[in-house]
Amino acid sequence: MPQSQRESSSFRDNRGFVYYEDGVVYRQINTSGQAAYDLLMTSGLYEQLTHDGLLIAHDDVTGSKRPAGVYKVIKPEQVPVISYPYEWSFSQLKDAALATLAIQTAALSRGLTLRDASAYNIQFVNGRPVLIDTLSFEEHTAGEPWVAYRQFCQHFLAPLVLMSQVDLQLSQLLRIHIDGIPLPLAAKLLPVSARLNFGIATHISLHARFQRQHESVAEKTERTMSQTSLQGLLDSLERTVKQLKLPKTKTQWGDYYDHTNYTDDAMKHKGQLVEQYLASIKPKRVTDLGSNDGFFSRIAAQTGAEVISADIDPLAVDSNYRRVKRDHEANLLPLLVDLTNPSPALGWAHHERRSFSERASADVVLALALIHHLAIANNLPLESVADYFAELAPRLIIEFVPKEDSQVRRLLATREDIFDTYTVSGFEAAFAHRYTIVAKEAVEGSSRTLYHLHRKGRTS
Repeated sequence: MPQSQRESSSFRDNRGFVYYEDGVVYRQINTSGQAAYDLLMTSGLYEQLTHDGLLIAHDDVTGSKRPAGVYKVIKPEQVPVISYPYEWSFSQLKDAALATLAIQTAALSRGLTLRDASAYNIQFVNGRPVLIDTLSFEEHTAGEPWVAYRQFCQHFLAPLVLMSQVDLQLSQLLRIHIDGIPLPLAAKLLPVSARLNFGIATHISLHARFQRQHESVAEKTERTMSQTSLQGLLDSLERTVKQLKLPKTKTQWGDYYDHTNYTDDAMKHKGQLVEQYLASIKPKRVTDLGSNDGFFSRIAAQTGAEVISADIDPLAVDSNYRRVKRDHEANLLPLLVDLTNPSPALGWAHHERRSFSERASADVVLALALIHHLAIANNLPLESVADYFAELAPRLIIEFVPKEDSQVRRLLATREDIFDTYTVSGFEAAFAHRYTIVAKEAVEGSSRTLYHLHRKGRTS
């Protein structure tokens, strides 16, 4: 085998693992995974799922010389951005859940089953949820229940129910419980009204009670389930998921563009400047921080770049994703990210799930209508903000919003103004240790200034 770097999260499966070679992702299939892989490829399931956009396609690139224990090497379609379920909006998690159920239903029809239902095996590719773990399948034995039922409920159903019935922010429990929200915990958090729903009662409350009753039993509980009952379980899960709705609530920035102080002319000019700066950069990848519903992310996407469109507001991110889905936008990924507390490295030895910063590196960062939230609302030093942006990309398109702007006055209305260096000259001085100014221009019809900055001391 050539020199390669193994994916740090790919260690739990004895059937194979993912590795990188010159930045390209491959999957090694061990001889212990031969039977399951061959069944997937000969049953017609692989063709069905890849045709339907539910499973990542791959090429067999097995060489003539294989070390002992290696059966195949495959090169899957490359996933531009890896994201995690605690970074998804409600609608993203819901679509990922429904995709998982559709995959399991298709697998059963061909004599296979998903042996796990981890949300981390789903990624958004070309705007759609896709299974990326080719080794997730095995032969289904008649009479056996779905072994991944509990995992599906913990990874998908429990967070969706809590987001829909309690609070959208409860999706962040997935950052603490990376193998899914424990069902007894989810059941405790649910209001009485939610527990009266038949699907929620069955798959959350009763399921949690069953877990508690059997958690101290040493022997494996032998249960059987007919094919009809198993399909009935999947149908019930699908109905329950589909019934869950985005809660009717308001968030701080969910309707930002309905209340912005920008005139139509100012928005138009700002968009022209962003487009002009991007055209000079010709980026392959853009990370838009504080993107709200993705208005400027779409300007970046029109250049052909892969775009991460990140925001802290769950309703704005959900609206962004629903537009991606509606318009079949292939190169824009909305993500839920709090920049003051971005997704950290998590899991075993801090390497099982990579940090947002590791996954968000790009050719250019967009930071529009953002700096005042970081520097004033969150008391972040401008120098520190410059350092963080410079780690993400060699180019930065950033908007400075001065104190006379109504949005900044709104922030200062409830706090003491201790931000003496928050001025145009203070901003430029703070960013000068990391960047040189390529271009700057006032946004017409506003007091704001747009900058194109280039990182110092490192090649672009």
